[in-house]
Amino acid sequence: MRGSDEGSGQLFSYVDLEARVRRDHPLRVIRAIANEALGALAADFAALYSKVGRPSIPPERLLRAMLLQAFYSVRSERQLMERLDTDLLFRWFVGLTIDDPVWDATVFSKNRDRLLDGAIAAKFLAAVLAQPRVKRLISSDHFSVDGTLIEAWASMKSFKPKDDSGDQPPSGPGRNAEADFKGEKRSNETHASTTDPEARLYRKGPGMEAKLAFLGHALMENRCGLIVDACLTPANGHGERIAALAMIEPRADRPKAITLGADKGYDAADFVNELRTMNVRPHIAQNISGRRSTIDRRTTRHQAYSASQRIRKRIEEAFGWMKTIAGQRKTKFRGVDRVGWAFAFAAAAYNLVRLPKLIEEMTP
Repeated sequence: MRGSDEGSGQLFSYVDLEARVRRDHPLRVIRAIANEALGALAADFAALYSKVGRPSIPPERLLRAMLLQAFYSVRSERQLMERLDTDLLFRWFVGLTIDDPVWDATVFSKNRDRLLDGAIAAKFLAAVLAQPRVKRLISSDHFSVDGTLIEAWASMKSFKPKDDSGDQPPSGPGRNAEADFKGEKRSNETHASTTDPEARLYRKGPGMEAKLAFLGHALMENRCGLIVDACLTPANGHGERIAALAMIEPRADRPKAITLGADKGYDAADFVNELRTMNVRPHIAQNISGRRSTIDRRTTRHQAYSASQRIRKRIEEAFGWMKTIAGQRKTKFRGVDRVGWAFAFAAAAYNLVRLPKLIEEMTP
């Protein structure tokens, strides 16, 4: 017989969130790894909060909610709160019961800003990688490095002369009047963004448009393609190589040489010599466009060089996920510190997404 579309509400409802999430759901493994990493950061959380006053949103729940925001491409905190209010899976992952009220979006943002002031994102990334079942997946000998452009949360109209000579009222109707930059010479030496002064005008390559941006840098281990370090610098021509040296140096402090794969943008004599001084073998793509490469047969004749050149391209998979899924193509934060925090946290989220399958494959 045909079922009725009419229903009556029940006086009591007993909903077990644990039973509503299937046993093989990938978020179960992710939540277990994230909880263990958050537990290792208890002392760091305690240092950020006062011992007196009204209790705030627990930082563990804040970070778990931000992980969901990255996993499911939630575009804003307001939309995230709406999902938490109606989605049982979201409530279970964050740690809310079915009856717990959801936070106000403004309160959530204010509490999140406290975590932005500390290096919590980088510590969370390290705590995830330090777990025994994750650590055995990571190579300690072979790495790859690359950088990517993170578009700043500032428009080109905000890029004005530092001496205020171009600070004229907009012409035309509306608050977003049209502006004509044709024939105007603008550079980072003479201009700065009024929205985000730390953003820099940067062109990714010849023939491409210049944008206000930052440079995100990531270090990947070559066994499973996990991101082991991430940082962000102002957009300039030397930031990639400087960041690469800073990220690889702690891992080169060992008797056995390690390798570092990179694209031809890293083929510079100073950078290669610095790597060799650290006992790091530079598996860098040769740049022979009208010049002589610093990488010669001493390096290219080895089979490991070809392997590094093939595997290093997997770092683009991480950048692609972080930009298209985790919302890092155009940041919503301002300043190097805050944008860098979000970039490192997105790298940790990328690792967490990949870990359930990797752990399953490595489990006998």
